[in-house]
Amino acid sequence: METLLDVPQGRFELQRLPLRKNEVLRAWDAADEYLLNYIAESNLLMDNSHLLILNDGFGALTVALNEFNPVAISDSWLSQQSTQFNYSENKLSLEKIEFKGSLDWPTQSVDVVLIKVPKTLALLEDQLLRLQPLLTPKTTVIAAGMVKAMPASVWKIMEQYLGTTKPSLAKRKARLIFTTLEKKQEQFTNPYPFYYQLDNTNYLIANHANVFSRESLDIGTRFLLDHLPKNTEAKDIVDLGCGNGIVGLLLARDNHLAHLHFVDESYMAIASAKENFNHAFAATKQAKFYLTDGLTAFKADSMDLIICNPPFHQQNTVGNQIALTMFQQSRRVLKKGKELMVIGNRHLDYHIDLKRIFRSCDVIASNKKFVIWKVKK
Repeated sequence: METLLDVPQGRFELQRLPLRKNEVLRAWDAADEYLLNYIAESNLLMDNSHLLILNDGFGALTVALNEFNPVAISDSWLSQQSTQFNYSENKLSLEKIEFKGSLDWPTQSVDVVLIKVPKTLALLEDQLLRLQPLLTPKTTVIAAGMVKAMPASVWKIMEQYLGTTKPSLAKRKARLIFTTLEKKQEQFTNPYPFYYQLDNTNYLIANHANVFSRESLDIGTRFLLDHLPKNTEAKDIVDLGCGNGIVGLLLARDNHLAHLHFVDESYMAIASAKENFNHAFAATKQAKFYLTDGLTAFKADSMDLIICNPPFHQQNTVGNQIALTMFQQSRRVLKKGKELMVIGNRHLDYHIDLKRIFRSCDVIASNKKFVIWKVKK
């Protein structure tokens, strides 16, 4: 694995979190390099520039531009932990960076905005709307990404909220998008969070922009809801990778003895889950919410039941590494004799890893697209 980023701003050791043996992926991509080279060539940043960086995956941009005291906004807690880790590895002062979650924006105007285009275009739209009050006629906004992850809709959204866009030539399958800011006559209203009523309930479900399946209940979760345990003796139940928290919400409704723990590394997911739980139970039930990397914050042998619908991508990288980590963490955290329930697309073959980690694995429901497995510690 290549760990040395060599750019005009310097040479930096960068790694991805979570750290894994035999990692084959770099902590940056060609779009990061393209953008950093352009910034150096254009003398875009001055000593007193107010710099805002959005969606910096593992800190490549923020680390390389550390001397400009950037404000870094991300919806990913793990992304911010990666940036902090790489700051420390390169002996950089964390006092020269300000971290903010996706729902906590600065109020001071900015001179330069660097955007790594996120996987979810709704998140980009939300960010462009939140960016509006910070822009001045002299602000420079540049977006960067790999060509395959930047459909024409990216340009259209940027033109809608910012002004005329101009794409660069592609280099090593990466591209920059430059924007000419235009004063917009219309006043934009942020459509997020999006709300819908959960079928056959009175629950109004809030979904911030970066929450999976934010406009309706996805078919996988719908299938899982039909097979959730009811009236169990489980006292501590984890909704692992909770998203908007619907799974944990219904587990709380149907298991009166249970105390729910909602876990996600997305700021917007945790905010959505918290709002949905509090709205549903109006302080009659209590739950805990964890913005963290999986079950790292939990003690061993502490939970009675874990329900998990694992994501199969980290940012734009597809794979089963996140699911595998969740399964391993679950085995550590479950009490002896207690259970993990997992749903996944049939082709993902989660049962192979589950059998290896837990020694046995049972199918409790399946259809043409999804399988629900149950394993016991």
